[in-house]
Amino acid sequence: MWNENDLRNFGRLICRVAKGARMSREETRDAYRQVILNEQPELQQGAFLMAHIASDPTTEELAGAWDALDQYDTAKITVEADGPVCDIVGTGSDDLKTVNCSTPASLIAAACGLVVAKKGARLVTGVSGASDIFERLGFDLDAPLELAERMLESTGFCYLPGEKFLRSGWARLIKSMRFTSAFNIIGPLTKPCGRTDRIVIGAYSTHVCDQLADVLKETGMKAALAPFGMVEGIHETSGMDEFSISGPTRVVELRNGKLDVLEITPGDFGIKTEPFENIASKSDAVENAAAISKTLAEEHNSPLGRFFCANAAAALYISDMAADYAEGFNMAMDAMTSGKAAAKLAETLEFQRKYTHSSIA
Repeated sequence: MWNENDLRNFGRLICRVAKGARMSREETRDAYRQVILNEQPELQQGAFLMAHIASDPTTEELAGAWDALDQYDTAKITVEADGPVCDIVGTGSDDLKTVNCSTPASLIAAACGLVVAKKGARLVTGVSGASDIFERLGFDLDAPLELAERMLESTGFCYLPGEKFLRSGWARLIKSMRFTSAFNIIGPLTKPCGRTDRIVIGAYSTHVCDQLADVLKETGMKAALAPFGMVEGIHETSGMDEFSISGPTRVVELRNGKLDVLEITPGDFGIKTEPFENIASKSDAVENAAAISKTLAEEHNSPLGRFFCANAAAALYISDMAADYAEGFNMAMDAMTSGKAAAKLAETLEFQRKYTHSSIA
C-alpha cells in the first residue's frame, strides 16, 4: 500500500523537524497534504504532528498547513450577505477550562443582527467541544451542509461542525487524537463559509494568538480579534481561549492589515471582575449545555450571562456593529434580557426541524 521511497522521505522529514529544522510554506503544505489525505501510515502521521507542534511552528509553516487544510479538506458553503459575516471560535487546549463560551456568544451576537457562521468540533483536550454542546442543544450534526447554508441565509446564524465540513483529514484524526497539534491552531482558521470576513478566535497562549493573527493577515481576513484571557491571582502563562471577566485579556486586533496588541479588562465591558469559579467548566458536556440553556433562558444577569455577553460584544465590536466593547456588551445583554438570544436558538432549531421534515417528505 505504501511506497517505500515516500515512507523514507517522510520519515526523514520527521527527524529533521524533531531536531528543529524549519520548513518552507510549500514544504509544510505538502507534508500536511500527506497527513490530511492519509498518504502515510498513522504512526508516521502522529510522529510528524507531535514533532511539528513541539518545534513551535513558524507563521510560514502554519500558513502552509492552513493552505493544505483549506485546499484538500475544507468543504465550502456560499451565502449572500450585504454586511460582515463573523465567526467566534477557540483553539481549545487552554489551561483554564470554562463553560463553553463561543457557542452562546455566537447565538447572542446573531440575535443582535450580526450574521454568524460559527464553526467548531467535538472535544479534543477539554470537557466539551462546540459540537458536543450544539448536539445537546438539539442540533443534528449529521445534517448536510446545504442545511447550514440555507439556515444562514434564513436566520442569520448557522453552525458548521468540523466533522461535517472537513472531508477526511482532520475529522478522521480528531476521533483518535487526544494531544495538541498544529490542527488546534489552524483548524479554527478554516473558512467553510467563504464570506466570513471577521473572526474572534481565542488561543491557549499569547504566542499562538500572535501566530493566529499573523496567519489571518497572510490569508486576507479583514478584521479579527485573538484573545488570551487571564485570571487575577493566577500566573499570566495560564489562561483561557476567550475574553475573560475574571481578569485582563491580552488581545491581538487585526484591522485592514494592521496588528495591535491591547489589554482589555472587565471594566472595558462596563462590568466588575468575577471569581473564576463562577465561569469554570462543569464536569461534562451535559452539565455545560444545561448551564448554557439556563443562562440563555432566564439567568441573564449572572456571571455566565455576563461572560457570554462579553464575548458576543467582541464579535459585535470587530464587526463594526458596536463602537467599543461596552456598547457591544449592552447590545448583547439587551438581546439576552429581551429573550431574543433564546429565540434565536429556537428559530434555528425550528428551521432545522422543518428542513429535515420536508426532506423526508
